[in-house]
Amino acid sequence: MSYFMVDIESDGPIPGDYSMISFGAVLVNDTLDRSFYGKLKPISEKFNPEALAVSGFSREETLTFDDPREVMLDFRDWLKENSKGRPVFISDNNGFDWMFICWYFHHFIQENPFGFSSRRLSDLYCGLVKDTFARWKHLRKTEHTHNPVDDARGNAEVLLLMKNEMELKINLK
Repeated sequence: MSYFMVDIESDGPIPGDYSMISFGAVLVNDTLDRSFYGKLKPISEKFNPEALAVSGFSREETLTFDDPREVMLDFRDWLKENSKGRPVFISDNNGFDWMFICWYFHHFIQENPFGFSSRRLSDLYCGLVKDTFARWKHLRKTEHTHNPVDDARGNAEVLLLMKNEMELKINLK
């Protein structure tokens, strides 16, 4: 199994009614040297200006982004090329990130290479330090910029730190 840290940006709270604007994925390995970045054209007329502002893009810019089906096909192919065994989805907020990625995969290409489950980085960290209130975001090296590749990379750095310095038992092929 290969772990992929994923982060998404959207223009609203749920997929379908709103759109995933961009997402990034980083293969979690010792070098964090393999990443994917997708920018997707909106699928709905609805958008929340405050949510969209987080991404740093205007509505007009997003309308020039790539066809969502093509992006999801490219992402599926990238996952296949970069995964040893079944890919494992992990993110900072998998309740949010997962629902968009899963919905887009099933809606546009009728399959999700990640299967039906995901992992949450925060829960792994809290369990490792035995404190459900533990804070971990200060452990990122890469600045959290809301560029989803930067954010995924910063979160992957924390997972590597958990493995290498805190003795988390995880197999990162």
